[in-house]
Amino acid sequence: MPTTRNTQDATSEEIMPVEPKKTPMREQPPAERTKNFDEVPCGYSEEEAVKEAKRCLQCKKPLCVEGCPVEIDIPAFIKHIAEGDFRSAIRKMKEKNLLPAICGRVCPQEDQCEIKCVLSKKHDPVAIGRLERFIADWEARQEEKSAAEKAAPTGKKVAVIGAGPGGLTAAGDLIKMGHKVTLFEALHKPGGVLVYGIPEFRLPKSVVEREVDFLVASGVKLELDYIVGKTSTIDQLLEEYDAVFISTGAGLPWFLNIPGENLNGVYSANEYLTRSNLMKAYLFPQYDTPIIRGKNVAVVGGGNVAMDCARTALRLGAEEAHIVYRRSKKELPARIEEVHHAEEEGVVFDLLTLPVGYIGDDNGWVKELECIKMELGEPDSSGRRRPVPIEGSNFRMKTDTVVCAIGQSPNPLIPQATPDINTGKSGNIEVDPATGKTSKKGCFAGGDIVRGGATVILAMGDARKAARSIDEYLRTGKW
Repeated sequence: MPTTRNTQDATSEEIMPVEPKKTPMREQPPAERTKNFDEVPCGYSEEEAVKEAKRCLQCKKPLCVEGCPVEIDIPAFIKHIAEGDFRSAIRKMKEKNLLPAICGRVCPQEDQCEIKCVLSKKHDPVAIGRLERFIADWEARQEEKSAAEKAAPTGKKVAVIGAGPGGLTAAGDLIKMGHKVTLFEALHKPGGVLVYGIPEFRLPKSVVEREVDFLVASGVKLELDYIVGKTSTIDQLLEEYDAVFISTGAGLPWFLNIPGENLNGVYSANEYLTRSNLMKAYLFPQYDTPIIRGKNVAVVGGGNVAMDCARTALRLGAEEAHIVYRRSKKELPARIEEVHHAEEEGVVFDLLTLPVGYIGDDNGWVKELECIKMELGEPDSSGRRRPVPIEGSNFRMKTDTVVCAIGQSPNPLIPQATPDINTGKSGNIEVDPATGKTSKKGCFAGGDIVRGGATVILAMGDARKAARSIDEYLRTGKW
């Protein structure tokens, strides 16, 4: 039976049925999309967006908002869409989130806002992420953009280090609060993991450029090719700026530390994706960035990054792309949507499988991956069942390219150059989780430099908290 809701006006009350399933989103067919880097989902039309928005029950106590790290008023922006008032919808969205086109594409709504949706108790939740993407893309097609309302100038200056999702969010919030903001980025393009890590078929770079352009138009100053910790230190920045926010991400890749790891053809996920995405290797010969176009590619890991690597390999011409993961499908940390897309495209999943060594040829190139089969034991500290090796189950896989996508640690450069900032065992900067304050006066931090490898939206949530704390510090002088 479909869910019903009451809609009341001045004269009558009627019971309206709610569609049990999300409005489908059109996608490129798998056989076509593996031959290009164009975005896979096509987005909603206006009619589809209105139809989906009308599924929202407009709860008096919306639990979905509790699940949003950046506190978007979800029912309000969806109500505007349902009414066909897209201009009001994007204005409501940008009260809390200046990067909706990005969040609508890459945030794990299924584990945050959508999982809280009342409809999900019996039916599909409202497609909050798809509606967020729709309203951002709708605005991009208009001549008039919704400008952020800014408070009166405070005369205070803030340096934001790292132009990834956390840095972009903090810069956007702080500029609205009336502060002068300079955004420092080590690479030649702003966006952080959004441009070097996430492939074009999942997040077009034109979308990132569009969101960054909006911030610059709002008054944020952008400094590229500027390596804090080398070009200048935190102490030097604090001589010029009243506060600093550090959001430099997790750029130190992890490896398995098994024999043969230094063979040619063995990549970290960071290098593999950076070459393809930021350095445009996928557009050869327009760009001549070198990248190995393997025929038999093995990607070690089971997260979103691993899915990105395997799907990229297919688009670069691989005959086979394998996900090699030590647990079962149930424990895969990647988003359900990403796993589904990878399966549709023909990625092979070698589950309950752990690499134990790389075997090379006489010229020093990887040619095989030695693995051992696993079985699941008792749950570990993560709550997932611990993988246990099965003695005598070793076997070899043919491969000419291996990508290690098992995680990454915080970028160590700034902590190393700032000895009075307290750090944890993994090199992460330690902060007060409620405020983002570090042990150094005037210095705040958030995102992967604090958490280790996490999600875009969690970095944005950290940045929002830190921006409020920075604003309070600048206005009161209290640390």
